[in-house]
Amino acid sequence: MRELILKMFVSLDGFVGSADGNPGVLQPPPDPVAKAWNAERVSETSLHVVGSNTFRMWAGYWPSATDAFAAPMNRIPKAVFSKRGAAILDEARAALSKLETVQPGAESWSQAYVASGDLVDEVAKLKAQDGKPMFAYGGASFARSLIAHNLVDQFELATVPIVLGQGLPIFTEVIQPRRFTLISSKAFPAGTIVNCYRPS
Repeated sequence: MRELILKMFVSLDGFVGSADGNPGVLQPPPDPVAKAWNAERVSETSLHVVGSNTFRMWAGYWPSATDAFAAPMNRIPKAVFSKRGAAILDEARAALSKLETVQPGAESWSQAYVASGDLVDEVAKLKAQDGKPMFAYGGASFARSLIAHNLVDQFELATVPIVLGQGLPIFTEVIQPRRFTLISSKAFPAGTIVNCYRPS
């Protein structure tokens, strides 16, 4: 069995994206220490689990990227949640075909497991496999769905020192209060704090 860890950037006032849906507003301030830690952390997963919109965006970026995150993002297997089925892989292949050079492992984007069935059933199948934890990424909608169905085993929330005033929350579908236990916390020089919580 392997756990599902939801990794998200969040503002001080609890939003994971701006009101217009732009997650880039939460780009952390430049911090070499945080970048090195995160690059190592990303390597600790057995599977990148992503929503369809994030998958499309990343499939057009990471295959040719030379960033410190490129190796683990390309080489580690993916699972994409999409109701469109295998058509989303055609988009990944098309994006790859337009690139002049690609990084090792880039083909993994066109070989991703497509989870197009019931969300709970699909996550259960992925959790039933052996291996290191899975990291889930995506927009607010995908995160809300995972949270609403109690599918997240750990929340790894990177709080960025910015206030948005309004934006996209991820806990809006929680009906009853839920308590969490803090299992780790790490602060970085530029002000970002990564807190990892487990449902109590």
